[in-house]
Amino acid sequence: MATFNNKTFKKDDDYMTPLYAWKDINDYIPKDKIIYEAFFGDGKSGEYLKELGCKNVIHKEIDFYEYCDKLEYDLIVSNPPFSDCKKILSKLKQVDKPFILIMPSSKINTQYFRNDFKNTEMQIIIPKKRISFIKDNKKTSSANFDCFYYCYKMNLKKDIIWLD
Repeated sequence: MATFNNKTFKKDDDYMTPLYAWKDINDYIPKDKIIYEAFFGDGKSGEYLKELGCKNVIHKEIDFYEYCDKLEYDLIVSNPPFSDCKKILSKLKQVDKPFILIMPSSKINTQYFRNDFKNTEMQIIIPKKRISFIKDNKKTSSANFDCFYYCYKMNLKKDIIWLD
């Protein structure tokens, strides 16, 4: 039986999204919409989205909670800080705009996710492998957990899409 008694866990949300993770879902990101990449991180995700053909990307180092209901945008595409997902999802439900978020697959089993998004237009894109996030400008080994792309009000052709 495994034990965690000798482990020290640190809340650490500065894992950045590699370009390939956005390329994997490039066909599902509308290029003609105003996209808000809400969580700045190292600033590269906004650059990646533009590189992939998104014409209008808002990606500034501003407070998500203060500005997500003040900015003019059509959808959010982002990798939010996982430790704050409960609060982020609650705010997104309140704002009620389409989004694509990279989050751990386990989020779908939380009560807060169920309470906010049960019986809504939630769809999921499942990557073919675990994402190797970037930490301190270095690619990490793949995460020790699976992530999904959670898609809200994106009108995808299927509710669950398995990437090849």
